[in-house]
Amino acid sequence: MPIGDDNTGRTRTPFINYLLITINIVVFIFAQGMGSNEAFLMSYSTVPQEILTGTDLTTGPLGTSPEPVYLTILTSMFMHGSIMHIAGNMLYLWIFGDNLENVMGHMKYLVFYILCGVLASLAHVYASQILNTGLEIPSLGASGAISGVLGGYMVLFPRNKVRVFALRAVINVSAIVALGIWIAMQVISWIGVIGQETGEGGGVAFAAHVGGFVAGLILVKFFVSRQPSNA
Repeated sequence: MPIGDDNTGRTRTPFINYLLITINIVVFIFAQGMGSNEAFLMSYSTVPQEILTGTDLTTGPLGTSPEPVYLTILTSMFMHGSIMHIAGNMLYLWIFGDNLENVMGHMKYLVFYILCGVLASLAHVYASQILNTGLEIPSLGASGAISGVLGGYMVLFPRNKVRVFALRAVINVSAIVALGIWIAMQVISWIGVIGQETGEGGGVAFAAHVGGFVAGLILVKFFVSRQPSNA
């Protein structure tokens, strides 16, 4: 588990990263009622079948979505299913997001984050279509966008030191090792659950993680305003 990284090269205050973390927390506490507001979750999460057809489904527990339903791709990026879900996501965003904002600039980082999140959600939607599984199961979370941040970080800061908690000790490893292990686990987990009936493992949208990470790898160079000093 990563707990920190080397920020010696950071010169910008990461206002956008702080704002993204704040919005996620505010939505979870007040709009989602700490995860207890199921009606809100069912209305504003991304449902693959709705995105594929452009039609709002209200069958079963699914609630009325905003119009057009494609807006749920954005709203779902700021929602989480549990305290552990949001805590893990915000930890990763806190550690890795500031470095990208430092070299991209505030507005470019925001666009990069949102774009990675959208592409991650679409990856999940189309994986559900191809596998014909989980088409009416809502998905939510900032994981896809944050996966894009991780992909971008690995490209720009492959040798940056990341502090990780492992084997009851805190050790320093290079970013390419820490994040390489992370994405390998996502791919292996996704492959391992493809054959399952739901196409997901424990409610985790691994396709979104992989899709967001790949998006970050590809797009990051187009958003860099200046070269990182501690790559």
